[in-house]
Amino acid sequence: MLYGFICHLIFAAAVIAMITAMFFGMSESLGRLPAPWSYLANALLIAQFPLMHSALLSARGSVILRKLGPAAYSGTLSTTTYAIIASIQLLLLFALWTPSGIIWWQAEGAAFFIICILYAVSWALLIKASYDAGAEVQSGALGWMSLAQNIKPVFPDMPTTGLFRLIRQPIYVAFALTLWTVPVWTPDQLALATTLTAYCLLAPRLKERRFAKRYGDRFSAYQKAVPYALPALRRRQK
Repeated sequence: MLYGFICHLIFAAAVIAMITAMFFGMSESLGRLPAPWSYLANALLIAQFPLMHSALLSARGSVILRKLGPAAYSGTLSTTTYAIIASIQLLLLFALWTPSGIIWWQAEGAAFFIICILYAVSWALLIKASYDAGAEVQSGALGWMSLAQNIKPVFPDMPTTGLFRLIRQPIYVAFALTLWTVPVWTPDQLALATTLTAYCLLAPRLKERRFAKRYGDRFSAYQKAVPYALPALRRRQK
């Protein structure tokens, strides 16, 4: 239970840090390194998230996860351990970023109101997509809840409902939308948005390879029927 509490506490802190930091275009984060060290530190902060996040989902990564969690329950708690690591990564990225001090554009008046709505909608879509994929896995709850019930973790089935009926990668698309619907634009936000958007477009390819191995023909049929990232625009037949 304590492990689960720690997981969700760090998870909540990471989400709050993300929402707040990007709302201000990464201009209010806590890092204070001088140039050029700030550029190097920021680059490392950006790179560490997609690289480790993807690596830990590999076969070798799963072995590492089991070694990182509590020894007696490492297998059961692997999803919780993964969520803790991902949350720490995000917290480091968004809290310890060193701002450039340059603000290119800041929304005002009606533009500010509209962009704030878009930003909120993007986050709502991300929450919805995470729920459709299996909130217990995305939040890390699956591991510790299974341990509390003394049962083996049972992963949700291949997601095909909700937003997954429209596109195959709604979580990545929604996350990308949060990067671009911010009311303050800085060089920092642009660097973050371009890098993580590239990750959101490329990383799911690895995920789909895992799904193809796990679900076989069922995933192949889903892959053919549902577009990757953009909903299909179908004309209604008269």
